Amino acid sequence: MLRRPAGAGRARWHDRLPLWLFASGGGAALMLIPAIHAGLTGAHAVGRPFLYGGILFGVLVVLVGLSLVTRAAVQGARGLLLSLLAIYLLLPMMLAAPLYEAVPDLGFADAWFEMVSSLTTTGATVFDRPGRLPDSLHLWRALVGWYGGFVMWVAAIAVLAPQRLGGFELMLTSVQVGRDVTLGRAAVAEYPNRRVWRFARALAPVYGGLTLAIWLLLLIAGEDPLVAACHAMSTLASSGISPLPSMQSSSADHWGEAVLLVGMVFALSRSTFAQDMPQPVGRRWWQDPEMRMASALLVAAPAVIYLHHWIGLIDVGGAAPDPWRSLWGAIFTTTSFLTTTGFISAEWEVARNWSGLTTPGLILIGLAMVGGGVATTAGGVKLLRVYVLYRHGQFEAGRLVHPRLVSSPGHRARRFRMDAAYLAWLSFMLFAIAFAGGMLALSALGQPFEAAMILTTAALTNTGPLVVVASTAPIPLGLLDTATQTVLALAMVLGRLETLAIVALLNPDFWRA
Repeated sequence: MLRRPAGAGRARWHDRLPLWLFASGGGAALMLIPAIHAGLTGAHAVGRPFLYGGILFGVLVVLVGLSLVTRAAVQGARGLLLSLLAIYLLLPMMLAAPLYEAVPDLGFADAWFEMVSSLTTTGATVFDRPGRLPDSLHLWRALVGWYGGFVMWVAAIAVLAPQRLGGFELMLTSVQVGRDVTLGRAAVAEYPNRRVWRFARALAPVYGGLTLAIWLLLLIAGEDPLVAACHAMSTLASSGISPLPSMQSSSADHWGEAVLLVGMVFALSRSTFAQDMPQPVGRRWWQDPEMRMASALLVAAPAVIYLHHWIGLIDVGGAAPDPWRSLWGAIFTTTSFLTTTGFISAEWEVARNWSGLTTPGLILIGLAMVGGGVATTAGGVKLLRVYVLYRHGQFEAGRLVHPRLVSSPGHRARRFRMDAAYLAWLSFMLFAIAFAGGMLALSALGQPFEAAMILTTAALTNTGPLVVVASTAPIPLGLLDTATQTVLALAMVLGRLETLAIVALLNPDFWRA
């Protein structure tokens, strides 16, 4: 029998409703934005499904809420994790309904796949020619991705952190997150929904303010207002959704890419936008281990790519017209894929034109696998786990020279658990198992080895644009059969929630809690 948490007080109406219902209400409200945009631009046939869908689903959410408001308040974290899984799997069915009605030749399976990709901030799209879509639909795709990014911002700290999931398992059990949420499975002194609402209210102004700032800077750089809005939302959500066929069509040129590069920094570490993560005493943002690991990768990867093309230039002869443009393209694109955003610089092909070599896609695949910071919108294995394994490898290498060396993490690493390296390695192994399973499933469905590898990596790391740039030719997602799209959609959800959270749901002890 569920007991009231100590100090929680009397349950309110929002304590009795599941989290997925609030997320559904937010999705229904978002439908009104493309409806208004379509009405203002004269695309009434496009806006009508969103208007009707917003009203219909809004009424359904209210009716379901009224039927559930009299039940007992949900107090276990199991309900929040299940709601999070339902948000990423079932909510896209509702979000896909107006898209399915607005695009005549689009099947519902394709529309559902598109919405799963957007909500998980993957950014893989079935539309190989973005120019054929009305602007309101591009706005809708970017809005769904932006909404999914905010859901992850809140869920990471309000749902995953108390259960020591999503990267928080590396930190000490006694470390406090936010004001009064303690890592570990001990009961907290409030209802779970109340914790979600508290963090949502605290993060919403930050999320909205940063998006507005990026949008205004893009407008100053000369970008089109709609494109600026889509790029601002997609950068902060690390979804990489764009109404343009490529960044070469952008009106903002290099200044616009510079603004997007600054916006991608917020996916490298949560300390760049919030102070609810446990931090050692005296640590500044430039001392953050995730920022330091990201800086090292963002120096090494562009340098390797740049030298790769220079070596090719020496072999084939010729002159480089503007090597600095190539360097900028390497820096921007590698940062984009490390944060799992997936924007490709307009200068990315410049190096190929003067060197005659194709940029190795495995570098971008490796960066996407590493991913961004813990509790951010970025996917991948996460920089913090890579840092923990690096420190462990550093200690083991030292023991080869000094066998009696005693580990001393220092004051900056004392927030990590003693078995942090083991847990980080466990996460890597779970990711590898999921990767192997995804490749086997896609291969059984008829995909060749290279395509299966790229598709699985793009889905598990939530980096959809990998299907465009990682291979010699883009992989058309719209031509994939329904079974293949379903496997990829499940892999996107698995990558968004991480394998460890799914394993926690399968643990019998978790259901007895």
